[in-house]
Amino acid sequence: MSATTIARQCTLCEAHCGILVTVSDDQVTRIEGNPEDVLSKGYICPKATAMGGLHHDPDRLRTPVRRVGSSFEPIGWDEAFREIGQRLRQVRREHGNSAVGMYLGNPAAHSSSVLYAVLLRTLLMTRNFFSASSIDQFPQEFVAWRMFGSNVLMPVTDIDRTDRLVILGANPAVSNGSVTTMPNAKQRIRDVRRRGGKVVVIDPRRTETARLADQHVAVAPGGDVYLLLAMLHVLVAEDLCDEKAIRASSTGWERLCALVAEASPEQMAVYAGVDAETIRGLAREHAAASSAVLYARIGVCQQVTGTLTHWLVNTINAVTGNLDRAGGQMFATPPIDAARYAKYLPVGYGAWTDSSGTYKSFRSELPVAALAEEMLTDGPGRIRAMITYAGNPVLSTPQRGRLGAALDSLDFYVAVDMYITETTRHADIILPPISPLEREDVNILFPVFSVRNNLRFDARVFEPPADGLEDWQIMARLVTEVVPLPARRFTARVLNGLFDRVSPVRIAALGIAAGPYGVLRRGRKGLTVGKARAAVGGIDLGPLRPRLRSLLGTKDRKVQVAPEDFVAAAREVLADAQRGNAVTVPVDGYDLKLIGRRHLRSNNSWLHNVPSMVKGRDRCTALMHPQDAAARGLRDGEPVTVRSRTGSIVVPVEVSDDIRVGTVAIPHGWGHQEPGVGWTVAASLPGANVNLLHDPALTDTFSGTAAVNNTWVAVTRAPVGSGEQVGVSEREPAPTA
Repeated sequence: MSATTIARQCTLCEAHCGILVTVSDDQVTRIEGNPEDVLSKGYICPKATAMGGLHHDPDRLRTPVRRVGSSFEPIGWDEAFREIGQRLRQVRREHGNSAVGMYLGNPAAHSSSVLYAVLLRTLLMTRNFFSASSIDQFPQEFVAWRMFGSNVLMPVTDIDRTDRLVILGANPAVSNGSVTTMPNAKQRIRDVRRRGGKVVVIDPRRTETARLADQHVAVAPGGDVYLLLAMLHVLVAEDLCDEKAIRASSTGWERLCALVAEASPEQMAVYAGVDAETIRGLAREHAAASSAVLYARIGVCQQVTGTLTHWLVNTINAVTGNLDRAGGQMFATPPIDAARYAKYLPVGYGAWTDSSGTYKSFRSELPVAALAEEMLTDGPGRIRAMITYAGNPVLSTPQRGRLGAALDSLDFYVAVDMYITETTRHADIILPPISPLEREDVNILFPVFSVRNNLRFDARVFEPPADGLEDWQIMARLVTEVVPLPARRFTARVLNGLFDRVSPVRIAALGIAAGPYGVLRRGRKGLTVGKARAAVGGIDLGPLRPRLRSLLGTKDRKVQVAPEDFVAAAREVLADAQRGNAVTVPVDGYDLKLIGRRHLRSNNSWLHNVPSMVKGRDRCTALMHPQDAAARGLRDGEPVTVRSRTGSIVVPVEVSDDIRVGTVAIPHGWGHQEPGVGWTVAASLPGANVNLLHDPALTDTFSGTAAVNNTWVAVTRAPVGSGEQVGVSEREPAPTA
């Protein structure tokens, strides 16, 4: 059989790089970058080559399975949906709508099937909805809502035109951008320098991105908020801002000035871990550059001051004139312009809380920090049944090791996933969607956050099996099974028939036609899905352009540079620092601050079952500075016990001067030794679940996002004999529900 090559995107991370997939005899024989792709221009990272491995993985589920004792057996689709419907409807009848919970993982957002996931979530009418957003991006959304009037208005870094790029708590050389989709970020960073600009990375670790930069500032973990307050102090005190322009476009300038008056670099330096002159230089250079942008991401999201830090990032960009201008922070104009209408959607902060009253809902969901307790705590609204879609929260969330037991305590649990994971192994029924290479799609989310406006089509590489279902089809069937319907046998059949004709691609086609570039606005020259399908590398829609004024959803139609609740919380942070309670100060004998890190070949736990992605040296290690290792008598490669107030794990130590003294970095997503996990390759790997060290009660003040970069730990040599048990985790036992 002759080989064929299909152009599409890799959908494993936000970059969605264009790829060319070559197939021969129903086997993927080659995956390479597509030089015609309008966004990635031929670049791919190693993850893209894993798409073939995922498709052919013998451990991937091809048919629904049902739990029988401690194992699973195949079950037909109709029988599976029938049982799911009966069980979930019964739970809702007996205990109310909120007795059914739902968790949405990150991979769900990588296809337009998320539309049907949102529909299911809406029709469930449950207060117990959770997602990975409260692990990695809620602070950014919360700040966008408070500053701009919509949680969707998270600004994009215009990296391709900036003269000064300052990266805070992000590693785009590995991630290729997040909430700023920038494939081949390494080259884009080099291009900033090549055109005479400057790149600065502020991070406790000398990351892969920091190695490309002109300057690396090794901030103390948790010290970002103090550094940014001091930068604002310099900008205000030295009159480096255009006050007239700020007053014309924003609200809160006076409050901001009053807040930072006492936050001088000299006062903040000890808490930031950065000397005063460096802080002054960062502020002055940002104000002096012809265009400049501060870009922050997950490293500062996952702190108790995550919301405050992102507010200060946006505010510094705003008051230096770098908001909504070329080379600064901007907003995309995507083919389906969701941002234009998002301001009309109520966010509903605090519309309800978890059962303890600790966590407030935000955009109709609760922080995942509350998930295990909402299953284990008796009372009205307790979760008794669960739906998870494309997520592995047992590994990816801090739950004191209790989430597995919590899932086992449920009356019923259905998972939509391609694998039997650490999470889905607890399910009663698992519904596997077809492989990404068997889908066609038009992504509607990531163009909202791309560094260049674009439209790209995902073509199928393989025809899906006759008995296979796409993610959206599974979600649609769950809708008809869960929702009470009169004359169910008839109405469910009619509704399923309707859904079959309304695929996400057809919905996207309507959105594109009505969008800013669509045929309904531009006539025959306008965009259509057909034109996107025919364009091998997608359609370039031009650079980002100023448009914030038309998007603002604030009451006075101005940017809120100093919301009163943010200012009050920042004052408390400063007061705590003066009292000696800064987030950078060690506590109770735990003397190292634990932070996360990621690897180019690792994105989520799926990739740990692809041999090409996990070959080479162990990646689940505790990265430690030589000075800290010497003080503890530790040698590179030996097993160490990393202990927190919450638990302990055993991993090898990796000694390197790439990390700040007093800091240790361990990647998340490892620890695949749970019994019953369906991963042959991953289960044989060393590694431990770092989230067992994090206290779920430690969260960002406003959004409830897990503050996993605020965990204090102690590191000691592991007991004799643990060298063969590297990756062992100690858990706190879950109480009987």
